[in-house]
Amino acid sequence: MQERLESPSASPSPISSVSRVALLSVHTCPLDQPGMGDSGGMNVYVRSVARRLAEMGVAVDPVPKEELDEHVCEFLYSLLRFESNEAASLGIVSPIYDAVHSHYWLSGRVGRLAAERWQIPLLQSFHTLGRVKNINLSPGDEPEPAARITAEERIVEQADCILAPTIEEARDLVRLYGAEPDRVRVVTPGVDTEVFTPGDRSAAKRALGLGGRAVVLFAGRFQLLKSPDLAVRAVARLCELAPGLDPVLLMLGGPSGRAGLRPEDLEKLAADLGIADRVLLRDPVPHDDLPGFYRAADAVLVPSRTESFGLVALEASACGTPVVATDVGGLRTAVRHGVTGSLVAGRDPEEFARALAHILTDQRTATAMGQAGARYARRYDWRRAAADLLLVYEEQSALLAEASGS
Repeated sequence: MQERLESPSASPSPISSVSRVALLSVHTCPLDQPGMGDSGGMNVYVRSVARRLAEMGVAVDPVPKEELDEHVCEFLYSLLRFESNEAASLGIVSPIYDAVHSHYWLSGRVGRLAAERWQIPLLQSFHTLGRVKNINLSPGDEPEPAARITAEERIVEQADCILAPTIEEARDLVRLYGAEPDRVRVVTPGVDTEVFTPGDRSAAKRALGLGGRAVVLFAGRFQLLKSPDLAVRAVARLCELAPGLDPVLLMLGGPSGRAGLRPEDLEKLAADLGIADRVLLRDPVPHDDLPGFYRAADAVLVPSRTESFGLVALEASACGTPVVATDVGGLRTAVRHGVTGSLVAGRDPEEFARALAHILTDQRTATAMGQAGARYARRYDWRRAAADLLLVYEEQSALLAEASGS
């Protein structure tokens, strides 16, 4: 079991047996602005993987988005029609794809039907798991519906291969969904190490009008699962622990879902805690603009209740900024405790504040963590992630061909 749950280690063949892949994203469009609504790390993942696979000579069709579950049949029809038209225009026999890679559970339902129609392998990335979210549910948050859990169970049973971002999620798939270990592969996401690089922190602060203040950055949707309220409480406690520090909490994000927090909710909480002048809320920025914010931060705070991976943490590390994150899920991979940042067990703002204070009041520690983080992030490049994915595509294509006798 352990061997099968590990990441691929070989290099893709120079001439790949996989020439074209359909990346399905029913839930959200890869081009949408991350940080608001349904858009987040999955958008970055699909867009980045598509780009890197294309650089490797694999034709990629990222197929987005029908927003609601009742549109799944319409989406499938559109996908099949698109594939048929493409085949006709290229003068080749359908199917034009060698594999379907579905992202999120809604896409898995479409992907299964398309893969059966085209007789090609289905690979599934969930990005989040309904059962894991429900186990870590915030008070007042809405549980994932039973229909989602049932759909995930069926996809786990029917997909040729399930892709997990970390060994933790791979084990969750086996433990909570009964996935067969030999059909689970771990392919860790990446970071664009040409864009997300260390820089001059003082210059980055001046560019954002932050002066010489100690900056704590929260970047993400204002979901209860992401715990932006805990970020506010942690910084309020930080002000008490280190009164001479003059910290400011910079929050990049927007509302998400009916049960999510609104900017005015966070503003009221900050006022109630007496730190209204220390919390700056800004709308999400284009992904390529994020490095300037990471570089301006003295620490990045990721207090999520659960994360499949936590791209924000890895991007911050790539920019040389220490990370304080919850000791859960994929954050245990994205952050090396005591080396690139700190992992905090539990939900106590006091513990997050102490971890922040350790970094913000000890320049030697902050510098060492930032440098270690930049080195660590270079291990997780999107080119490596795409190469690992291509290996799995090739493996699954070969297995299906062998099983069908072709």
